[in-house]
Amino acid sequence: MCGRFSLNKTGDDLANSFLLHAPPPVMPRFNIAPSQPLAAVVATPENPEPHFDFRLWGLIPSWAKDPAIGSRMINARAETVVEKPSFRAAFKRRRCLILADGFYEWETVAGQKTKQPHYIFLKDHSPFAFAGLWEHWSDPASGGELQTCTILTTAPNELMESIHNRMPVILAPQDYGAWLDPDFYQPQALQDMLRPYDTEAMDRYPVSTVVNKPQHDLPDCLEPLEETKQ
Repeated sequence: MCGRFSLNKTGDDLANSFLLHAPPPVMPRFNIAPSQPLAAVVATPENPEPHFDFRLWGLIPSWAKDPAIGSRMINARAETVVEKPSFRAAFKRRRCLILADGFYEWETVAGQKTKQPHYIFLKDHSPFAFAGLWEHWSDPASGGELQTCTILTTAPNELMESIHNRMPVILAPQDYGAWLDPDFYQPQALQDMLRPYDTEAMDRYPVSTVVNKPQHDLPDCLEPLEETKQ
């Protein structure tokens, strides 16, 4: 799964990496958690040019009666996204890029009660995009509206398999255009994009359990444990 991640690149970095016309208004984030707004790139029939926007993490299907369902929809399995009622409509027309520069996963360690968190990132420290889906939800009672999203997951690569049996889908840059295009729908072609990322391009290290609490959104979350520092 993917339950926490970071994004502390500048707006200029993100504009360059994702071909945005203007630097997005982002602040450094070190421990992004579910229910919080995520930095995203979307394209819609009304505005087909890929553009920056925010989406709340935890997808609420348009047909949902209770927005609390979003807390159970932070991730979607790539293998079944075509058929799941909660995700299949978004998979057809509302795909997005979720911007990140690293993510966390927790490893079960024999003999320890507390799981060991790890920070995972690209070796060149560049920002990247999770494959995301988004939905527009209107409250039937108040008329209030929410734009929400989920992050797709897939089988782990060799770097991740010793930590967890899933990993978030990191899209290849050459797939951004088709993934964002709301008029493009070839299920097999889209699912072919949802593969484990190249192990050789990634790295990881253990970090402190300070990251375990979502309110700890600090640079300390990214610090390697003392014994792993070079």
